[in-house]
Amino acid sequence: MSPSGICYLVGAGPGDLGLVTLRAKECIEHADVLVHDALSNPELLQWTKAGCEKIHVGKRAKDHTLPQDQINALIVEKTQAGKSVVRLKGGDPMIFGRGGEEAAELAAAGVPFEIVPGISSTIAGPAYAGIPVTHRDHNTQLTIFTGHEDPTKGFSSIDYAQLATAPGTKVFVMGVARLREITSAFIEHGAAPETPIALTRWATTGAQKTIVGTLSDIADIAERENFGSPAVAVIGNVVKEREKINWFEKRQLFGKRIVVTRTREQAGELSKALRDLGADVIELPTIRIEHPEDKQGFAEMVTHAHEYDWLVFTSPNGVERFFDAFFATYPDARSLGNPRIAAIGAGTAAKIREYRFAVDLIPEKFVAEGLIDAFKKDSVENLTMLWVKAAESRDVIYHGLTALGAIVDECIAYRTMPETEDPTGAKAKLAEQGADLITFTSSSTVDHFFALGLDWPEGCAAGSIGPVTSQTLRKHDMPPAFEAKPHDIPGLVAAIVRHFKRS
Repeated sequence: MSPSGICYLVGAGPGDLGLVTLRAKECIEHADVLVHDALSNPELLQWTKAGCEKIHVGKRAKDHTLPQDQINALIVEKTQAGKSVVRLKGGDPMIFGRGGEEAAELAAAGVPFEIVPGISSTIAGPAYAGIPVTHRDHNTQLTIFTGHEDPTKGFSSIDYAQLATAPGTKVFVMGVARLREITSAFIEHGAAPETPIALTRWATTGAQKTIVGTLSDIADIAERENFGSPAVAVIGNVVKEREKINWFEKRQLFGKRIVVTRTREQAGELSKALRDLGADVIELPTIRIEHPEDKQGFAEMVTHAHEYDWLVFTSPNGVERFFDAFFATYPDARSLGNPRIAAIGAGTAAKIREYRFAVDLIPEKFVAEGLIDAFKKDSVENLTMLWVKAAESRDVIYHGLTALGAIVDECIAYRTMPETEDPTGAKAKLAEQGADLITFTSSSTVDHFFALGLDWPEGCAAGSIGPVTSQTLRKHDMPPAFEAKPHDIPGLVAAIVRHFKRS
């Protein structure tokens, strides 16, 4: 066994990425092997380093891709091979997560391990439903139990007689399938039939749903609502507090499923803004950014950038690729000289400022035509310009600037390619669950989305960031429901909110 091998039993939290601990993120980022189950947020997989071996063991009620004994053997084997192994478990690994069993197997095998606690859905679920599990007006005791026991035991270790009469709040998980049996047992052993109970499924995510009833009628409500697992249940008078402090489910976009088609690296800004408003976000990148075919030619043009009067940037991707290449050659920012800098859009300008360079020109309209109009205000005749662009960019800027008398060189910084990987299962989720809105932030995201051949979800709208993207949507016979103004991410988010307010 290599002495460098270690296994981390990591709590992935209840679903909201913002509730994952810093230690958990650190472990995921450095993992050689990631073993994850069905209740972990699939977007955590995007934190892994290149070459990380990702193994889905798919644990969910009545659907185990790999039995527990084989999971135990797997993490021991990978750790003994000298790997840094992360066993990622929904919620907290030691709260009904069988983390204790896995830790015992690792200990018995003599391999190093570390337990990284996570926020349990037993606490977070009620909190996101507006239910405090403890409250001075209602209780001073909290009992947590599982509605699903080891079926091989042959008996139940749940003392319903004690639970039914115990004071305080009771919280249980993995009990939806046995909900009627559990609530009946409570009533049978002395609990008042009118005792409040709430169930929250997919807690802390945009897909969260909560139902409220009493011990006597909640099973009927769950059946009527087709309410399934995974869910956390809260029994007790604290449920009444939900009427006053139900905060998460009142967000502007709560209950709306929205697809983000930006590149995996760029999706974060839009996705976070939508999640903060309560949306259930599906990240389905349709494009990825790659180096230009002529990497040497690109590098040479960047090297001579100081010779130009103007540098023109039309996207954050171009900015990032340009300055990465520039600082690979020059250690001093002053080597860029004194060219003036133009940028289309607030996002592009913000990316330039990240490198501590000022932006001299931002057109009022965040499109190529707007940039040409802005340059018309002053003479650019015989001025040299380096246009940093994608290989697929429209030629509006080149022809517009040369018509004004400028001398323009095209610097191809990157290529936009179709995204072929789908590590989070976004395509399947979209096909199975549908969506309320699919957002597009460029023409290329539109073209590559339709190239996937996916069925357009019933009742789903398309949202566009700007006129060029809208034109491409119409080309695919999918007119946008709205167009962002201004044509940037904040403008798109605001347009999304307005769209759903109208609908």
